[in-house]
Amino acid sequence: MKVINADENILKGKKHIHFIGIGGSGMYPLVQILHAKGYYITGSDNNETDTLNAEKKMGIPIYMGQRAENIEGADLIVHTAAIMSDNPELIAAQQSDVPLIERSVLLGIVTQHYSNAVCVSGTHGKTTTCSMLTQILLGAGMDPTAVIGGKLPAIGGNGRAGNSELMVCEACEFVDTFLHLSPDYSIILNIDADHLDYFGTLENIIKSFRKFASMTTKKLIINGDDANTLKAVDGLSQEKITFGRGSHNDVTCANIEYKPGIHTEFDLIYKGEFVTRIVLHVPGEHNILNALAACAAALELNVPADEIKRNLEQFGGAGRRFEVLGHVNGVTIADDYAHHPAELEVTLKAAKAMNFKHVWAVFQPFTYSRTAMLLDDFARVLQIADHTVLSEIMGSREKNTYNIYSKDLAEKIPGCVWFDGFQEIADYVMSHAEEGDLVITLGCGDIYKCAKIMLKK
Repeated sequence: MKVINADENILKGKKHIHFIGIGGSGMYPLVQILHAKGYYITGSDNNETDTLNAEKKMGIPIYMGQRAENIEGADLIVHTAAIMSDNPELIAAQQSDVPLIERSVLLGIVTQHYSNAVCVSGTHGKTTTCSMLTQILLGAGMDPTAVIGGKLPAIGGNGRAGNSELMVCEACEFVDTFLHLSPDYSIILNIDADHLDYFGTLENIIKSFRKFASMTTKKLIINGDDANTLKAVDGLSQEKITFGRGSHNDVTCANIEYKPGIHTEFDLIYKGEFVTRIVLHVPGEHNILNALAACAAALELNVPADEIKRNLEQFGGAGRRFEVLGHVNGVTIADDYAHHPAELEVTLKAAKAMNFKHVWAVFQPFTYSRTAMLLDDFARVLQIADHTVLSEIMGSREKNTYNIYSKDLAEKIPGCVWFDGFQEIADYVMSHAEEGDLVITLGCGDIYKCAKIMLKK
């Protein structure tokens, strides 16, 4: 086995790349990009998902189940961080002479191939900001490559392979994966306490963002209103462009108007001068900040103001970001990826401002460590909804050494109920929800399946 570091030109001379866990959301855009560039791709996974079906439609051979023989013929093997050490394909790869690489390292290598890689970081808002910027650049005819954490309708998936030197890439801080990237422009949206099972303290998170920012070769585009972000970049030599609601920022907004439904209008201001008026079709004040970050990057990349306006106004949201899925008997069903208290707070506040009769929050806590460490914050923000329903915690990569359960969170939220299964949740919610209500499923696991069950009912 040869383990590859991000600074090696591993793709040179390779023809057949095999992905272990090809259905993962982080794998999908890499598969799209490398498939478009002519590599022969194969993969394996254990569960049928929408992502897996999309990859099959691309003509990619996918093995269901993991067996050692699946890697035969590959000259590069990629795996996700979630693959367990006893996985038979991983063991076979380790025993072979074929180079083996983790997904985040491959993404870092891909970013080296672009002279204008815009890497979007932050505890919250990465996917939406990536999606907004990609839509602006794509609509302006700049043909970007993109790696996004959610599905963008304008590109038909999580990623695309462009023919320009522009790349938009989501830069995730989890286990420091963003330190594999090669950013030319770095966006820092915000820095908050998350992934404390890995980082331990907020100070350590800030230190990691500082390392990421220091790797930037051209400009830093930062939230000038976020104290933790300003601390992270203080003293760095890179030129800084600030965005935010405060008038001291380089890119800011004025004359905000909240229209009926989910429309928001504001004047885009650059260094004190009016640029254009934007109509935003995604709800919430947090999305104004995401839009300002995308506009700041677009302005730095010399996108004309009329193109920024036209394309941003066509943006209807990314997949699983306040995504309205449908209506049942007058009840609106939506889904959102929010899984941290700060994300839940802005999402539920946006929902409450939308004139629904009642807002139902159907939340799936993700990881025992986050639930235990931020329990009181979760309890506080989930009370914004009129009704809160919980599923059991999705442990993902963790074992429940914290002895924490959803009932512990439910006990802190007046009127909250919890159920083990999605069918039970769907039955309860749809028998109690009234015409004019909003039901929004929340979480980064598979809670979206519950929303689909409710739609079928």
